[in-house]
Amino acid sequence: MIADAIFMLLIYLGLVNFLDMPIIQIFLWLFGGFVLIYSGIECIVKANNIDLAFSRGRESLLKCFLTGFFMSISSPLSILFWLGIYGSVLAKTASNYGRTDLLIYSSMIFLGLALWDIFVAAITTGFRRFLNYSSLRAISILSGISLLGFGVYFGYQGIKALIL
Repeated sequence: MIADAIFMLLIYLGLVNFLDMPIIQIFLWLFGGFVLIYSGIECIVKANNIDLAFSRGRESLLKCFLTGFFMSISSPLSILFWLGIYGSVLAKTASNYGRTDLLIYSSMIFLGLALWDIFVAAITTGFRRFLNYSSLRAISILSGISLLGFGVYFGYQGIKALIL
């Protein structure tokens, strides 16, 4: 979440001044659509490659945090995701509302992210024994379909903005 907050802050501070430009908005919509569609397809295709390794070692919380942080902050997909998705949402909000609304929307996105991360951590910890190959495969496929739906929406918005 810290890495995501850093991405959000950098995009908010750096891109907010350029987001009113139509070419930037079109790029962000199309790029966001591409990232979501790609992620959705990858999620569905890799649904059959789920590994159920139940053993894990004991490592310090700091090491776990730093590993997750550096994986997230250096992940090209994470960078592209935040630039494409958050940037395009920010672009639409910036063209219709003021900076105060941008801050509120960004705060709500981060709150949603935090709640989602806590929810996923609780589910994976509490219900780990109930998750089997079939349920994980179904979750992966449903997630992929959801990502595809949002990707098509973002792509449609980009094409619509390009044409008009």
